[in-house]
Amino acid sequence: MKICLVTSFPPSRRGLNEYGYHIARELQNNPLLNLTVLADELPSPEPELPGFSVVRCWDFNRVSNPLCLLREIRELRPDVVWFNVGFASYGNQALPASIGLAAPALIRLAGFQTHVTLHQLMDTVDLRDAGVRFPTLYKVAGVLITRVLLMSDSVSVLLPEYRRILLEKYRTEHVHFRPHGILSGRPEYPDFSRREQSAQCVLAFGKWGTYKRLEPMIEAFRSVAAEMPGVRLVVAGGNHPNTPGYVETIAERYRHDPQIEFTGYVPEEAIGDLFRSASVTVMPYSSSAGSSGVAHLACQYGVPIIASDIRDFRQLAEEEGLAIEFFRFGDNVRLANVMLQLLQSRERQQAMAMQNFSVALHMTMPRVIREYLRSFDLQERIEVLRSLSRIRQLPRWMPMRSTIGRLLLRNWTAWRSWLPSPHILQRDPSDLVDGQTDGRGGLQTTRAASNGDGESPQWCTEHGALAGTADLSPTSAGAEQQHPADQQEGQDGNHHFLSALLAEQHQPGDTHAQEANGPQQLPARQVVRIWNRSNGNGRNGEHGSNGAVSGNNALRGKETTHPRGEARARKRDRAIERYGLGSNRDTGAA
Repeated sequence: MKICLVTSFPPSRRGLNEYGYHIARELQNNPLLNLTVLADELPSPEPELPGFSVVRCWDFNRVSNPLCLLREIRELRPDVVWFNVGFASYGNQALPASIGLAAPALIRLAGFQTHVTLHQLMDTVDLRDAGVRFPTLYKVAGVLITRVLLMSDSVSVLLPEYRRILLEKYRTEHVHFRPHGILSGRPEYPDFSRREQSAQCVLAFGKWGTYKRLEPMIEAFRSVAAEMPGVRLVVAGGNHPNTPGYVETIAERYRHDPQIEFTGYVPEEAIGDLFRSASVTVMPYSSSAGSSGVAHLACQYGVPIIASDIRDFRQLAEEEGLAIEFFRFGDNVRLANVMLQLLQSRERQQAMAMQNFSVALHMTMPRVIREYLRSFDLQERIEVLRSLSRIRQLPRWMPMRSTIGRLLLRNWTAWRSWLPSPHILQRDPSDLVDGQTDGRGGLQTTRAASNGDGESPQWCTEHGALAGTADLSPTSAGAEQQHPADQQEGQDGNHHFLSALLAEQHQPGDTHAQEANGPQQLPARQVVRIWNRSNGNGRNGEHGSNGAVSGNNALRGKETTHPRGEARARKRDRAIERYGLGSNRDTGAA
Protein backbone atom coordinates (compact mmCIF):
# COMPACT_ATOMS: atom_id res chain seq x y z
CA MET A 1 0.00 0.00 0.00
CA LYS A 2 1.29 3.42 -0.96
CA ILE A 3 0.42 6.21 1.49
CA CYS A 4 0.92 9.96 1.36
CA LEU A 5 0.83 11.57 4.81
CA VAL A 6 0.02 15.30 4.75
CA THR A 7 1.22 16.84 8.01
CA SER A 8 3.61 19.33 9.54
CA PHE A 9 6.79 17.40 10.17
CA PRO A 10 10.03 17.92 12.11
CA PRO A 11 12.30 19.80 12.09
CA SER A 12 9.29 22.12 11.67
CA ARG A 13 7.83 23.23 15.02
CA ARG A 14 4.32 23.97 13.84
CA GLY A 15 1.25 22.41 15.39
CA LEU A 16 0.84 18.61 15.28
CA ASN A 17 4.40 18.08 14.02
CA GLU A 18 5.16 15.65 16.88
CA TYR A 19 2.02 13.60 16.24
CA GLY A 20 2.74 13.57 12.51
CA TYR A 21 6.26 12.33 13.21
CA HIS A 22 5.04 9.41 15.32
CA ILE A 23 2.45 8.41 12.70
CA ALA A 24 5.15 8.48 10.03
CA ARG A 25 7.56 6.51 12.20
CA GLU A 26 5.10 3.66 12.71
CA LEU A 27 4.19 3.56 9.03
CA GLN A 28 7.87 3.66 8.04
CA ASN A 29 8.63 0.71 10.33
CA ASN A 30 6.31 -1.46 8.23
CA PRO A 31 8.30 -2.77 5.23
CA LEU A 32 5.09 -3.54 3.33
CA LEU A 33 4.10 0.14 3.14
CA ASN A 34 5.47 2.85 0.88
CA LEU A 35 5.28 6.18 2.72
CA THR A 36 5.81 9.72 1.45
CA VAL A 37 5.40 12.65 3.84
CA LEU A 38 4.01 15.82 2.25
CA ALA A 39 5.21 18.34 4.80
CA ASP A 40 5.28 22.08 5.41
CA GLU A 41 8.16 24.17 4.15
CA LEU A 42 10.83 25.28 6.62
CA PRO A 43 11.71 28.95 7.27
CA SER A 44 15.38 28.12 6.63
CA PRO A 45 16.98 25.01 5.11
CA GLU A 46 17.60 22.21 7.61
CA PRO A 47 18.55 18.55 7.15
CA GLU A 48 15.62 16.13 7.01
CA LEU A 49 15.21 13.32 9.50
CA PRO A 50 17.00 10.19 8.24
CA GLY A 51 14.93 7.31 6.92
CA PHE A 52 11.93 9.32 5.68
CA SER A 53 10.88 10.34 2.19
CA VAL A 54 9.77 13.96 2.71
CA VAL A 55 8.45 16.38 0.10
CA ARG A 56 7.92 19.90 1.44
CA CYS A 57 5.27 21.28 -0.86
CA TRP A 58 2.97 23.51 1.25
CA ASP A 59 3.45 26.39 3.62
CA PHE A 60 1.74 28.13 6.51
CA ASN A 61 -0.68 30.92 5.46
CA ARG A 62 -0.38 30.12 1.74
CA VAL A 63 -3.67 30.14 -0.21
CA SER A 64 -2.37 27.84 -2.95
CA ASN A 65 -1.74 24.87 -0.64
CA PRO A 66 -4.52 22.62 -2.09
CA LEU A 67 -3.19 23.02 -5.65
CA CYS A 68 0.40 22.40 -4.54
CA LEU A 69 -0.67 19.21 -2.75
CA LEU A 70 -2.75 18.04 -5.72
CA ARG A 71 0.19 18.47 -8.06
CA GLU A 72 2.49 16.34 -5.91
CA ILE A 73 -0.16 13.68 -5.28
CA ARG A 74 -0.84 13.27 -9.00
CA GLU A 75 2.86 12.56 -9.50
CA LEU A 76 3.05 10.06 -6.63
CA ARG A 77 -0.26 8.24 -7.36
CA PRO A 78 -0.80 6.91 -3.79
CA ASP A 79 -3.47 4.46 -2.67
CA VAL A 80 -4.39 6.62 0.35
CA VAL A 81 -3.85 10.31 1.16
CA TRP A 82 -3.89 10.75 4.94
CA PHE A 83 -4.36 14.26 6.39
CA ASN A 84 -3.27 14.98 9.98
CA VAL A 85 -4.92 18.34 10.63
CA GLY A 86 -6.46 20.79 13.05
CA PHE A 87 -8.36 23.95 12.17
CA ALA A 88 -5.16 26.04 12.35
CA SER A 89 -2.86 23.62 10.51
CA TYR A 90 -2.63 25.69 7.32
CA GLY A 91 -2.60 29.18 8.78
CA ASN A 92 -3.51 31.54 11.59
CA GLN A 93 -5.38 33.78 9.17
CA ALA A 94 -8.95 32.96 8.22
CA LEU A 95 -8.62 32.78 4.41
CA PRO A 96 -5.53 30.53 4.00
CA ALA A 97 -6.59 28.32 6.91
CA SER A 98 -10.04 27.75 5.37
CA ILE A 99 -8.76 27.16 1.85
CA GLY A 100 -6.13 24.74 3.12
CA LEU A 101 -8.76 22.62 4.83
CA ALA A 102 -10.56 22.20 1.49
CA ALA A 103 -7.62 20.11 0.23
CA PRO A 104 -9.04 16.69 1.27
CA ALA A 105 -12.27 17.32 -0.67
CA LEU A 106 -10.38 18.57 -3.73
CA ILE A 107 -8.06 15.58 -3.76
CA ARG A 108 -10.97 13.18 -3.39
CA LEU A 109 -12.67 14.81 -6.38
CA ALA A 110 -9.44 14.14 -8.29
CA GLY A 111 -9.97 10.42 -7.74
CA PHE A 112 -7.82 9.61 -4.71
CA GLN A 113 -8.90 7.95 -1.49
CA THR A 114 -8.59 10.47 1.35
CA HIS A 115 -8.71 10.14 5.12
CA VAL A 116 -8.67 12.97 7.68
CA THR A 117 -7.55 12.71 11.30
CA LEU A 118 -9.24 15.76 12.83
CA HIS A 119 -7.83 16.87 16.18
CA GLN A 120 -10.40 19.56 17.06
CA LEU A 121 -14.00 20.47 16.40
CA MET A 122 -14.97 24.11 16.08
CA ASP A 123 -18.25 23.22 17.80
CA THR A 124 -16.47 22.48 21.10
CA VAL A 125 -13.80 25.23 21.14
CA ASP A 126 -14.33 28.29 23.36
CA LEU A 127 -13.33 30.91 20.79
CA ARG A 128 -13.53 33.83 23.21
CA ASP A 129 -11.15 32.06 25.55
CA ALA A 130 -8.83 31.35 22.62
CA GLY A 131 -8.56 35.08 21.84
CA VAL A 132 -10.62 35.13 18.61
CA ARG A 133 -11.98 38.62 17.85
CA PHE A 134 -15.16 37.60 15.98
CA PRO A 135 -16.25 34.33 17.62
CA THR A 136 -19.74 34.20 16.06
CA LEU A 137 -18.39 34.64 12.55
CA TYR A 138 -15.75 31.99 13.19
CA LYS A 139 -18.40 29.60 14.49
CA VAL A 140 -20.40 29.89 11.26
CA ALA A 141 -17.27 29.48 9.17
CA GLY A 142 -16.25 26.52 11.29
CA VAL A 143 -19.51 24.72 10.52
CA LEU A 144 -18.98 25.23 6.77
CA ILE A 145 -15.36 24.07 6.95
CA THR A 146 -16.39 21.01 8.94
CA ARG A 147 -18.86 20.06 6.20
CA VAL A 148 -16.10 20.44 3.61
CA LEU A 149 -13.80 18.18 5.64
CA LEU A 150 -16.55 15.59 5.86
CA MET A 151 -16.53 15.35 2.07
CA SER A 152 -13.40 13.19 2.33
CA ASP A 153 -13.78 9.40 2.17
CA SER A 154 -13.52 9.00 5.94
CA VAL A 155 -12.77 11.05 9.05
CA SER A 156 -11.32 10.01 12.40
CA VAL A 157 -11.76 12.02 15.59
CA LEU A 158 -9.98 11.49 18.90
CA LEU A 159 -12.87 11.68 21.38
CA PRO A 160 -16.18 9.76 21.33
CA GLU A 161 -18.06 13.01 21.95
CA TYR A 162 -16.70 14.46 18.72
CA ARG A 163 -17.99 11.50 16.74
CA ARG A 164 -21.42 11.84 18.34
CA ILE A 165 -21.55 15.54 17.38
CA LEU A 166 -20.62 14.82 13.76
CA LEU A 167 -23.17 12.04 13.44
CA GLU A 168 -26.04 13.93 15.06
CA LYS A 169 -25.44 17.50 13.93
CA TYR A 170 -23.96 16.96 10.48
CA ARG A 171 -25.83 13.74 9.61
CA THR A 172 -22.75 12.19 8.11
CA GLU A 173 -21.31 8.71 7.79
CA HIS A 174 -17.79 7.30 7.68
CA VAL A 175 -16.79 9.00 10.95
CA HIS A 176 -14.66 6.92 13.30
CA PHE A 177 -13.37 7.32 16.81
CA ARG A 178 -9.68 6.52 17.12
CA PRO A 179 -7.83 6.94 20.42
CA HIS A 180 -5.05 9.50 20.44
CA GLY A 181 -2.61 6.88 21.65
CA ILE A 182 0.72 7.26 23.39
CA LEU A 183 3.62 8.37 21.24
CA SER A 184 5.49 5.11 21.61
CA GLY A 185 5.30 1.41 20.86
CA ARG A 186 5.78 0.52 24.51
CA PRO A 187 5.04 2.58 27.64
CA GLU A 188 7.70 2.84 30.31
CA TYR A 189 7.14 1.26 33.68
CA PRO A 190 7.40 4.18 36.15
CA ASP A 191 10.72 4.32 37.99
CA PHE A 192 9.71 5.60 41.43
CA SER A 193 13.33 5.75 42.57
CA ARG A 194 13.75 8.86 40.39
CA ARG A 195 10.82 10.57 42.14
CA GLU A 196 12.31 11.24 45.55
CA GLN A 197 9.93 12.28 48.30
CA SER A 198 12.29 15.02 49.49
CA ALA A 199 12.84 16.59 46.05
CA GLN A 200 9.64 16.15 44.07
CA CYS A 201 8.99 17.76 40.70
CA VAL A 202 5.73 19.26 39.43
CA LEU A 203 5.72 19.38 35.62
CA ALA A 204 3.72 21.76 33.41
CA PHE A 205 4.19 20.96 29.72
CA GLY A 206 2.67 22.52 26.60
CA LYS A 207 2.43 25.56 24.36
CA TRP A 208 1.49 28.38 26.68
CA GLY A 209 -0.84 31.32 26.21
CA THR A 210 -4.49 31.80 25.16
CA TYR A 211 -6.43 29.09 27.09
CA LYS A 212 -3.29 27.59 28.71
CA ARG A 213 -2.40 30.04 31.48
CA LEU A 214 0.53 29.81 33.86
CA GLU A 215 -0.28 32.51 36.44
CA PRO A 216 -2.95 30.60 38.46
CA MET A 217 -0.81 27.45 38.61
CA ILE A 218 2.31 29.34 39.73
CA GLU A 219 0.40 31.11 42.50
CA ALA A 220 -1.00 27.76 43.70
CA PHE A 221 2.47 26.21 43.53
CA ARG A 222 3.98 28.93 45.72
CA SER A 223 1.44 28.03 48.41
CA VAL A 224 2.54 24.39 48.12
CA ALA A 225 6.24 25.37 48.25
CA ALA A 226 5.66 27.10 51.58
CA GLU A 227 4.54 23.72 53.01
CA MET A 228 7.11 21.58 51.14
CA PRO A 229 10.40 23.47 50.64
CA GLY A 230 11.99 20.70 48.58
CA VAL A 231 9.41 20.70 45.80
CA ARG A 232 10.10 22.45 42.47
CA LEU A 233 8.06 23.46 39.43
CA VAL A 234 9.30 22.85 35.87
CA VAL A 235 7.52 24.81 33.13
CA ALA A 236 8.39 23.20 29.79
CA GLY A 237 7.40 24.30 26.30
CA GLY A 238 7.23 27.51 24.32
CA ASN A 239 4.63 30.06 23.31
CA HIS A 240 1.32 29.39 21.63
CA PRO A 241 1.46 30.81 18.06
CA ASN A 242 -1.19 33.40 18.97
CA THR A 243 0.67 34.67 22.06
CA PRO A 244 4.31 35.30 21.18
CA GLY A 245 6.50 36.31 24.12
CA TYR A 246 4.09 35.04 26.79
CA VAL A 247 6.44 32.47 28.38
CA GLU A 248 9.37 34.90 28.37
CA THR A 249 7.26 37.47 30.22
CA ILE A 250 6.26 34.99 32.94
CA ALA A 251 9.84 33.69 33.22
CA GLU A 252 11.13 37.22 33.74
CA ARG A 253 8.57 37.82 36.49
CA TYR A 254 9.68 34.75 38.48
CA ARG A 255 13.37 34.68 37.58
CA HIS A 256 14.44 35.11 41.24
CA ASP A 257 12.46 32.09 42.49
CA PRO A 258 14.87 29.10 42.67
CA GLN A 259 12.00 26.59 42.89
CA ILE A 260 10.56 27.55 39.48
CA GLU A 261 12.41 26.55 36.29
CA PHE A 262 11.55 27.45 32.66
CA THR A 263 13.06 25.15 30.04
CA GLY A 264 11.58 26.66 26.85
CA TYR A 265 11.13 24.40 23.83
CA VAL A 266 11.93 20.74 24.61
CA PRO A 267 13.33 18.60 21.75
CA GLU A 268 11.83 15.17 21.15
CA GLU A 269 14.79 13.27 22.61
CA ALA A 270 14.62 15.18 25.94
CA ILE A 271 10.90 14.67 26.64
CA GLY A 272 11.41 11.25 28.21
CA ASP A 273 13.83 12.43 30.91
CA LEU A 274 11.48 15.30 31.72
CA PHE A 275 8.51 13.02 32.44
CA ARG A 276 10.49 10.22 34.13
CA SER A 277 11.53 12.54 36.95
CA ALA A 278 8.10 14.21 37.38
CA SER A 279 5.96 13.31 40.39
CA VAL A 280 2.84 14.90 38.92
CA THR A 281 1.75 16.68 35.71
CA VAL A 282 -0.48 19.77 35.96
CA MET A 283 -2.67 20.97 33.08
CA PRO A 284 -4.19 24.35 34.08
CA TYR A 285 -6.37 24.93 31.01
CA SER A 286 -9.34 27.27 30.97
CA SER A 287 -10.80 25.35 28.00
CA SER A 288 -9.69 22.60 25.67
CA ALA A 289 -9.18 22.16 21.94
CA GLY A 290 -9.17 18.39 21.59
CA SER A 291 -7.72 15.22 23.05
CA SER A 292 -4.68 16.20 25.11
CA GLY A 293 -1.31 15.00 23.89
CA VAL A 294 0.23 15.98 27.23
CA ALA A 295 -2.17 13.69 29.10
CA HIS A 296 -1.17 10.77 26.89
CA LEU A 297 2.51 11.56 27.40
CA ALA A 298 1.88 11.38 31.14
CA CYS A 299 0.29 7.95 30.64
CA GLN A 300 3.24 6.81 28.56
CA TYR A 301 5.63 7.47 31.44
CA GLY A 302 3.26 6.61 34.29
CA VAL A 303 2.78 10.10 35.77
CA PRO A 304 -0.28 11.20 37.82
CA ILE A 305 -2.33 14.05 36.33
CA ILE A 306 -4.00 17.12 37.83
CA ALA A 307 -6.24 18.93 35.33
CA SER A 308 -8.95 21.55 35.06
CA ASP A 309 -12.47 20.19 35.33
CA ILE A 310 -13.49 20.63 31.69
CA ARG A 311 -15.47 18.32 29.43
CA ASP A 312 -12.64 16.92 27.31
CA PHE A 313 -10.60 15.91 30.35
CA ARG A 314 -13.65 14.34 31.95
CA GLN A 315 -14.10 12.26 28.80
CA LEU A 316 -10.49 11.08 28.94
CA ALA A 317 -11.04 9.91 32.51
CA GLU A 318 -14.38 8.24 31.81
CA GLU A 319 -13.80 6.78 28.34
CA GLU A 320 -10.11 5.87 28.45
CA GLY A 321 -9.67 5.36 32.20
CA LEU A 322 -6.98 7.97 32.89
CA ALA A 323 -6.27 8.72 36.57
CA ILE A 324 -6.90 12.48 36.87
CA GLU A 325 -7.50 14.71 39.87
CA PHE A 326 -9.75 17.65 38.91
CA PHE A 327 -10.04 21.24 40.06
CA ARG A 328 -12.17 24.15 38.87
CA PHE A 329 -10.11 26.56 36.79
CA GLY A 330 -9.56 29.80 38.68
CA ASP A 331 -9.90 28.18 42.11
CA ASN A 332 -6.25 28.46 43.15
CA VAL A 333 -6.96 27.31 46.71
CA ARG A 334 -8.47 24.05 45.44
CA LEU A 335 -5.55 23.53 43.03
CA ALA A 336 -3.03 24.09 45.82
CA ASN A 337 -4.86 21.61 48.09
CA VAL A 338 -4.99 18.94 45.37
CA MET A 339 -1.28 19.36 44.61
CA LEU A 340 -0.33 19.28 48.29
CA GLN A 341 -2.39 16.17 49.06
CA LEU A 342 -1.00 14.29 46.08
CA LEU A 343 2.63 15.27 46.72
CA GLN A 344 2.35 14.21 50.37
CA SER A 345 0.79 10.81 49.58
CA ARG A 346 3.34 8.42 48.11
CA GLU A 347 0.76 5.62 47.93
CA ARG A 348 -1.73 7.75 45.99
CA GLN A 349 0.97 8.82 43.54
CA GLN A 350 1.95 5.22 42.85
CA ALA A 351 -1.66 4.08 42.45
CA MET A 352 -2.41 6.83 39.90
CA ALA A 353 0.90 6.23 38.11
CA MET A 354 0.20 2.52 37.71
CA GLN A 355 -3.34 3.19 36.52
CA ASN A 356 -2.09 5.54 33.80
CA PHE A 357 0.61 3.07 32.84
CA SER A 358 -2.05 0.36 32.56
CA VAL A 359 -4.15 2.59 30.29
CA ALA A 360 -1.11 3.27 28.11
CA LEU A 361 -0.66 -0.45 27.47
CA HIS A 362 -4.00 -0.46 25.62
CA MET A 363 -3.27 2.49 23.31
CA THR A 364 0.25 2.11 21.94
CA MET A 365 0.91 3.83 18.64
CA PRO A 366 1.33 0.52 16.71
CA ARG A 367 -2.15 -0.52 17.86
CA VAL A 368 -3.63 2.81 16.79
CA ILE A 369 -1.96 2.69 13.38
CA ARG A 370 -3.18 -0.87 12.77
CA GLU A 371 -6.75 0.33 13.24
CA TYR A 372 -6.19 3.02 10.61
CA LEU A 373 -4.69 0.50 8.17
CA ARG A 374 -7.64 -1.85 8.62
CA SER A 375 -9.95 1.03 7.79
CA PHE A 376 -7.99 1.91 4.64
CA ASP A 377 -7.97 -1.73 3.57
CA LEU A 378 -11.72 -2.04 4.08
CA GLN A 379 -12.38 1.13 2.11
CA GLU A 380 -10.33 -0.21 -0.79
CA ARG A 381 -12.37 -3.42 -0.84
CA ILE A 382 -15.61 -1.47 -0.79
CA GLU A 383 -14.53 0.51 -3.84
CA VAL A 384 -13.78 -2.74 -5.68
CA LEU A 385 -17.24 -4.09 -4.83
CA ARG A 386 -18.88 -0.87 -6.01
CA SER A 387 -17.13 -1.24 -9.35
CA LEU A 388 -18.32 -4.84 -9.54
CA SER A 389 -21.92 -3.81 -8.90
CA ARG A 390 -21.76 -1.34 -11.80
CA ILE A 391 -20.55 -4.09 -14.15
CA ARG A 392 -23.31 -6.46 -13.06
CA GLN A 393 -25.93 -3.85 -13.91
CA LEU A 394 -24.85 -3.81 -17.55
CA PRO A 395 -27.05 -5.97 -19.85
CA ARG A 396 -25.53 -9.31 -20.83
CA TRP A 397 -26.00 -8.61 -24.55
CA MET A 398 -23.87 -5.45 -24.35
CA PRO A 399 -20.83 -5.75 -26.66
CA MET A 400 -17.43 -5.88 -24.97
CA ARG A 401 -19.08 -6.26 -21.56
CA SER A 402 -16.30 -8.52 -20.32
CA THR A 403 -13.63 -6.18 -21.70
CA ILE A 404 -15.12 -3.24 -19.85
CA GLY A 405 -15.23 -5.37 -16.72
CA ARG A 406 -11.55 -6.18 -16.99
CA LEU A 407 -10.69 -2.52 -17.47
CA LEU A 408 -12.69 -1.40 -14.45
CA LEU A 409 -11.76 -4.34 -12.25
CA ARG A 410 -8.05 -4.72 -12.90
CA ASN A 411 -7.50 -5.65 -9.26
CA TRP A 412 -10.48 -7.96 -8.90
CA THR A 413 -8.47 -11.19 -9.28
CA ALA A 414 -5.99 -10.04 -6.67
CA TRP A 415 -8.80 -8.94 -4.39
CA ARG A 416 -10.48 -12.37 -4.54
CA SER A 417 -7.29 -13.97 -3.28
CA TRP A 418 -6.79 -11.55 -0.43
CA LEU A 419 -6.34 -12.46 3.10
CA PRO A 420 -6.39 -9.34 5.18
CA SER A 421 -3.41 -7.59 3.63
CA PRO A 422 0.01 -8.41 5.12
CA HIS A 423 0.29 -4.95 6.70
CA ILE A 424 -2.98 -5.72 8.51
CA LEU A 425 -1.84 -9.13 9.73
CA GLN A 426 1.54 -7.82 10.88
CA ARG A 427 1.76 -7.79 14.64
CA ASP A 428 3.87 -5.49 16.75
CA PRO A 429 6.39 -7.59 18.72
CA SER A 430 6.44 -5.02 21.51
CA ASP A 431 2.65 -5.03 22.01
CA LEU A 432 2.44 -6.24 25.59
CA VAL A 433 -1.34 -6.39 25.71
CA ASP A 434 -1.93 -8.68 22.71
CA GLY A 435 0.62 -11.22 23.84
CA GLN A 436 0.35 -10.46 27.58
CA THR A 437 4.07 -10.98 27.79
CA ASP A 438 7.35 -9.16 27.61
CA GLY A 439 9.37 -12.29 26.95
CA ARG A 440 10.64 -12.51 30.54
CA GLY A 441 7.78 -13.92 32.50
CA GLY A 442 4.81 -11.89 31.34
CA LEU A 443 3.27 -8.51 31.94
CA GLN A 444 -0.37 -9.10 32.81
CA THR A 445 -2.50 -5.99 33.21
CA THR A 446 -6.05 -4.91 33.73
CA ARG A 447 -7.49 -1.56 32.90
CA ALA A 448 -8.96 0.46 35.73
CA ALA A 449 -10.54 3.84 36.15
CA SER A 450 -11.15 6.08 39.11
CA ASN A 451 -14.31 5.48 41.06
CA GLY A 452 -16.85 8.12 41.92
CA ASP A 453 -14.74 9.35 44.83
CA GLY A 454 -11.67 9.81 42.69
CA GLU A 455 -9.98 6.79 44.27
CA SER A 456 -8.06 4.25 42.23
CA PRO A 457 -7.59 0.51 42.75
CA GLN A 458 -4.39 -0.52 44.42
CA TRP A 459 -1.78 -2.07 42.18
CA CYS A 460 1.08 -4.38 42.97
CA THR A 461 3.83 -6.19 41.10
CA GLU A 462 4.16 -9.92 41.38
CA HIS A 463 6.90 -11.82 39.56
CA GLY A 464 7.25 -9.10 36.96
CA ALA A 465 3.50 -9.03 36.30
CA LEU A 466 1.17 -6.11 36.87
CA ALA A 467 -1.97 -7.13 38.74
CA GLY A 468 -4.81 -5.00 40.03
CA THR A 469 -7.18 -5.69 42.86
CA ALA A 470 -10.04 -4.52 40.65
CA ASP A 471 -10.50 -5.53 37.02
CA LEU A 472 -12.40 -2.87 35.11
CA SER A 473 -11.38 -4.05 31.68
CA PRO A 474 -14.02 -3.87 28.94
CA THR A 475 -14.86 -7.55 29.43
CA SER A 476 -15.45 -7.33 33.17
CA ALA A 477 -17.17 -3.95 32.95
CA GLY A 478 -20.21 -5.40 31.23
CA ALA A 479 -19.02 -5.84 27.67
CA GLU A 480 -20.50 -8.67 25.65
CA GLN A 481 -19.04 -11.99 26.76
CA GLN A 482 -17.74 -14.46 24.21
CA HIS A 483 -18.94 -18.03 24.20
CA PRO A 484 -16.10 -20.42 25.15
CA ALA A 485 -16.40 -22.08 21.78
CA ASP A 486 -15.95 -18.73 20.02
CA GLN A 487 -12.93 -17.95 22.19
CA GLN A 488 -11.40 -21.31 21.32
CA GLU A 489 -12.17 -20.67 17.67
CA GLY A 490 -10.45 -17.28 17.88
CA GLN A 491 -7.37 -18.90 19.36
CA ASP A 492 -7.23 -22.09 17.33
CA GLY A 493 -8.95 -20.89 14.16
CA ASN A 494 -7.28 -17.56 13.46
CA HIS A 495 -3.79 -17.99 14.84
CA HIS A 496 -3.44 -21.66 13.92
CA PHE A 497 -4.70 -20.87 10.44
CA LEU A 498 -2.26 -18.01 9.98
CA SER A 499 0.62 -20.04 11.38
CA ALA A 500 -0.08 -22.75 8.85
CA LEU A 501 -0.35 -20.19 6.09
CA LEU A 502 2.99 -18.57 6.91
CA ALA A 503 4.63 -21.97 7.30
CA GLU A 504 3.35 -22.87 3.83
CA GLN A 505 4.98 -19.79 2.36
CA HIS A 506 8.31 -20.10 4.21
CA GLN A 507 9.37 -23.69 3.74
CA PRO A 508 12.70 -24.75 5.32
CA GLY A 509 15.59 -23.94 3.06
CA ASP A 510 13.65 -21.37 1.05
CA THR A 511 16.12 -18.51 1.38
CA HIS A 512 14.34 -16.39 -1.20
CA ALA A 513 11.14 -16.35 0.83
CA GLN A 514 13.04 -15.50 3.98
CA GLU A 515 14.66 -12.52 2.31
CA ALA A 516 11.35 -11.10 1.14
CA ASN A 517 9.86 -8.15 2.93
CA GLY A 518 6.88 -10.09 4.18
CA PRO A 519 4.40 -12.88 3.42
CA GLN A 520 3.08 -12.90 -0.13
CA GLN A 521 -0.64 -13.32 -0.66
CA LEU A 522 -1.85 -16.71 -1.77
CA PRO A 523 -4.79 -17.68 -3.97
CA ALA A 524 -7.94 -18.39 -2.02
CA ARG A 525 -7.96 -22.01 -3.20
CA GLN A 526 -4.51 -22.60 -1.73
CA VAL A 527 -5.51 -20.86 1.49
CA VAL A 528 -8.45 -23.24 1.94
CA ARG A 529 -6.23 -26.25 1.26
CA ILE A 530 -3.83 -25.04 3.93
CA TRP A 531 -6.73 -24.58 6.33
CA ASN A 532 -7.92 -28.13 5.64
CA ARG A 533 -4.46 -29.57 6.24
CA SER A 534 -3.98 -27.57 9.45
CA ASN A 535 -7.16 -29.14 10.82
CA GLY A 536 -6.46 -32.69 9.64
CA ASN A 537 -9.11 -32.58 6.89
CA GLY A 538 -6.98 -33.39 3.85
CA ARG A 539 -8.31 -35.31 0.88
CA ASN A 540 -6.39 -38.44 1.80
CA GLY A 541 -7.04 -38.00 5.51
CA GLU A 542 -9.37 -39.48 8.00
CA HIS A 543 -12.43 -37.35 7.39
CA GLY A 544 -12.59 -36.95 3.64
CA SER A 545 -12.80 -34.07 1.23
CA ASN A 546 -14.65 -31.39 3.16
CA GLY A 547 -14.19 -32.34 6.79
CA ALA A 548 -17.87 -33.02 7.32
CA VAL A 549 -17.92 -36.51 5.77
CA SER A 550 -15.58 -39.44 5.76
CA GLY A 551 -14.55 -40.87 2.47
CA ASN A 552 -12.22 -40.26 -0.44
CA ASN A 553 -9.83 -42.70 1.26
CA ALA A 554 -9.35 -46.44 1.46
CA LEU A 555 -13.15 -46.90 1.63
CA ARG A 556 -13.35 -45.61 -1.98
CA GLY A 557 -15.71 -42.74 -1.36
CA LYS A 558 -17.94 -44.26 1.25
CA GLU A 559 -19.29 -41.20 3.07
CA THR A 560 -20.37 -41.29 6.68
CA THR A 561 -21.24 -38.26 8.81
CA HIS A 562 -18.56 -37.48 11.36
CA PRO A 563 -19.47 -35.06 14.20
CA ARG A 564 -15.88 -33.97 14.67
CA GLY A 565 -15.55 -33.30 10.96
CA GLU A 566 -18.75 -31.24 10.94
CA ALA A 567 -17.43 -29.05 13.78
CA ARG A 568 -14.17 -28.53 11.92
CA ALA A 569 -16.00 -27.69 8.71
CA ARG A 570 -18.10 -25.10 10.50
CA LYS A 571 -14.97 -23.64 12.06
CA ARG A 572 -13.30 -23.51 8.65
CA ASP A 573 -16.29 -21.83 7.01
CA ARG A 574 -16.49 -19.18 9.73
CA ALA A 575 -12.77 -18.45 9.45
CA ILE A 576 -12.98 -18.19 5.66
CA GLU A 577 -15.92 -15.81 5.98
CA ARG A 578 -14.09 -13.77 8.62
CA TYR A 579 -11.05 -13.33 6.38
CA GLY A 580 -13.19 -12.21 3.47
CA LEU A 581 -12.57 -15.27 1.27
CA GLY A 582 -16.20 -16.21 0.72
CA SER A 583 -17.56 -19.74 0.43
CA ASN A 584 -15.89 -22.64 -1.37
CA ARG A 585 -18.03 -21.89 -4.40
CA ASP A 586 -16.86 -18.28 -4.52
CA THR A 587 -13.20 -19.00 -4.01
CA GLY A 588 -13.07 -22.00 -6.26
CA ALA A 589 -11.81 -24.22 -3.46
CA ALA A 590 -12.66 -27.88 -3.71
